[in-house]
Amino acid sequence: MVKFYESSFNYDYPFPAVSLAYFLRYPNPYAKHVLSTDVIDRHFDPSSQRLYTTRLHLKRSKLPPAVLKLLPKGILGSNSDTGQSYILEKSIVDVREGWMTTETKNLEWTGILSVIEKQRYKRPTLASPLGDPSREGLEDAKHGSTEVTTSTTFVSRFGQSGPRATKRRTGAAPAGKETAADMPEDDPPKKGFLSSWSTSSLQRTIEVIGMRRTRDALLKSKEGMNVVLGRLRSGGLVEVLEGMRRDREAMYGPEGPWKRAWKHANGAEDDE
Repeated sequence: MVKFYESSFNYDYPFPAVSLAYFLRYPNPYAKHVLSTDVIDRHFDPSSQRLYTTRLHLKRSKLPPAVLKLLPKGILGSNSDTGQSYILEKSIVDVREGWMTTETKNLEWTGILSVIEKQRYKRPTLASPLGDPSREGLEDAKHGSTEVTTSTTFVSRFGQSGPRATKRRTGAAPAGKETAADMPEDDPPKKGFLSSWSTSSLQRTIEVIGMRRTRDALLKSKEGMNVVLGRLRSGGLVEVLEGMRRDREAMYGPEGPWKRAWKHANGAEDDE
């Protein structure tokens, strides 16, 4: 089963400001669950004048309680108690044409629910005179707008068995000599939990719960972007970086999350 969710909205800021804010959006007051962001790969293609970036976000996250109630005990193993999940993000920025595409997907619990979010940011067609993007920049952050289209796909494969293992015969086997390897394997029998619930209804329920949660997350994401854009408008890049520092201290204290974790693991806090 597959479900889709689409939405469109505008930021009242020019495209250069919005594309910069996207890469500087963590941390912010609406994303306190984001623990870290790492750039895995980044390169600029001179021929197309496009910037390609791959990042990995570590977030404090768990499966929604409503989903957990649908799953048999022990299916998640120890991963259900970690409270953390990784999100892979890929983006392409074309400043010359005035657009950016992003794709994010979860790397945890994919056997239960995969969420793939695609966004397209673009400058309105008549945003710059004569289509010159140089006329619209960070210094003009009080004017302009950026259109955003979001498309999210939810896929639940919970309860599905792997593809039936079959071995294609390259030639007919002699009569009476057919081996077990030539025979298709039987699908594993449904057990107690799945016997009372149809696989399709479970998948639909999980996808609907994921879609509701994603709608709420998109609203918070937009609010977080507006905070970063407001800082960019009021004080430029310096104010954005200072705001990030304040948010990080408010979330983890002046030492940051990793130093605190290291001190706790090594018993340093007890020595002070």
